[in-house]
Amino acid sequence: MLWLRSKKNRRQALTLIRLSKSTDKTVVPVIFQSDVAKLFFAYLVTYTGSAMAPIAVAFGVLELTGSAKDAAIVIAAPTLAAIAVILFGGVIADRTSRKYVLVIAEVLSMLSQLAIGLLFIFGEPTVPVLTGLMLINGIAMAFNAPAATGLVVQIVEKHELQDANVMLGTARNGAIAGGAALGGLLVATFGAGLTLIIDAMTFGISAFLIGTLNVKVHAAIEPASMFEDLRLGWGEFTSHTWLWTIVMQFSLIVAAIESTFGLLGPAIAKDMLGGAISWGNIAASFGVGTLLGGLIAFKIRPKHPMFVGSLLVFVFATVPLSLSVPLAVPIIAVMAFAAGVAGQIFSVLWYTTLQQQVPAHLLSRVSAYDHLGSIVLAPLGIVIAGMLYEWVGYELTMYMVAATIILPTAAVLCVKDVRSMSNVALD
Repeated sequence: MLWLRSKKNRRQALTLIRLSKSTDKTVVPVIFQSDVAKLFFAYLVTYTGSAMAPIAVAFGVLELTGSAKDAAIVIAAPTLAAIAVILFGGVIADRTSRKYVLVIAEVLSMLSQLAIGLLFIFGEPTVPVLTGLMLINGIAMAFNAPAATGLVVQIVEKHELQDANVMLGTARNGAIAGGAALGGLLVATFGAGLTLIIDAMTFGISAFLIGTLNVKVHAAIEPASMFEDLRLGWGEFTSHTWLWTIVMQFSLIVAAIESTFGLLGPAIAKDMLGGAISWGNIAASFGVGTLLGGLIAFKIRPKHPMFVGSLLVFVFATVPLSLSVPLAVPIIAVMAFAAGVAGQIFSVLWYTTLQQQVPAHLLSRVSAYDHLGSIVLAPLGIVIAGMLYEWVGYELTMYMVAATIILPTAAVLCVKDVRSMSNVALD
């Protein structure tokens, strides 16, 4: 211990300790960190079920009423509910425990999906009743999304964010791939009701896993009122030009994608492509594409992430264009696969940039504005798509959907801040 009496030696010892600690952070890969692994498996389970649910609901309502408009109303209901309360979901997530907000949201989704599944099996559900239960599911979504985005920064270090987002995105999208194919098979074999009951079980498992997370306490600034919280979140959101312009772009794009995968695709598959199994395979191809996109996202660190990400969005237009003919199922599946690759790379770049650029204590609030802007037009888009499908036919409808993806993406690439915004991890 005499060695430590020297100031120089003490400084050397402290330096070695600091280096040891910093090294420890990087020795264990992100996926092998306990909390990341738990969240990974929670995503894997819940998104497997959630990938089955849209197929089950769409085909369940189509079989029940035979109306694309009725299916559109039921499918749009969760998004309408989310729009109504998502900003408050972001505030509550920033003010309280994001972990327990997620647990409650998963339990609420479990109960609503269980009720719908039981009604399909044992009852005679009406469109208003199904819509009401889907509204409950939408409220859960409104609290889930902002809390999940903010939770990631509480379980990994800042330099690990992109790797963590890749892993969680891989879990989510791998689950979507398997869940979509499984959903199509289950709906075709056992019906919509059993499929939705299985979905409900996955929410319960996810709630348990999330409840066991050991997360870092995030520093929260507590203004006088919830509306002041909203104002602060809005100020941060509007201060980033790249952020609000891309959110505006995705208001239209999400409406187009939701219309395609949630309503128009299943309707075209039912009439011309062989039914639920065919559409399940197409949706699964999208999910498989996201797995490859995740692997690519591990390796790339573009200097201008939002410029690169926005270019990739054009690939989404290939899916509605292939459905406008429609082409053979394998070709549509290839287009969906390519869209999955592009979509996952964009998603990783987007969430990593958001988590790097926005202060942690404001992240759920800003994320709430992000999610709100992204979904605000989705219900209207789905309803309009359902009406257009019946009024002008699938071909013209799918051309309109493709244009809704291409034109806003071209517009956002004209924004200088989108093209020039730099990756802070490279600075």
